[in-house]
Amino acid sequence: MNILKEPITDQNIILKLIPQRSPIIMVDALLSFNDTKVVSGLTITSDNMFVQNGYLTEPGLIEHMAQTVALYTGYHFYIQNIPAPEGYIGAIKGVHIEKLPKVNMQVKTEVEILQEVMGVTLVKGTTTLNGDIIMTAQMKTVLKKEA
Repeated sequence: MNILKEPITDQNIILKLIPQRSPIIMVDALLSFNDTKVVSGLTITSDNMFVQNGYLTEPGLIEHMAQTVALYTGYHFYIQNIPAPEGYIGAIKGVHIEKLPKVNMQVKTEVEILQEVMGVTLVKGTTTLNGDIIMTAQMKTVLKKEA
C-alpha cells in the first residue's frame, strides 16, 4: 500500500504530479494519499482565473476537484518515476455546492476512488472550507490515450 508520509507543498513537485500548467493550476498541496483516497489543498488567490468578485466560482471548485483526481493519478506515476499523464473530465453528476470560498481561504478536497478500470477513474469528492462541506460531487475522469 502506498501512503504519503508528509504533505507535499513544494510547487515544483506539485507540477510534476499534474499535467496542468499556469494559469490553470488548481491544487497547491497534496495533503494525504493512499491507494483509495487523496486529499488536496488550494489557497485561493486573487489572480486565480476562476475568481470573480472575490470568490472562487463553481467551475473553479469543479476544476479543483478534477485536478485532485489528477493529483492522485500523478502521484501514482511519480512514485514509479513516470511523468503524469494527461486526462480529462468524462462526466460529472450529483454536484451540490453549498458555498463559494473567498480569496485567501484554503479549501481541501478529499476524493475517494470508487472504481479504476482501463484509464477511467470514478470518484466521489468532498470539498471543505474550515471543516464545513461546501461541495460534493461524483466525477469520472479519463486518461488520454497515447498515440
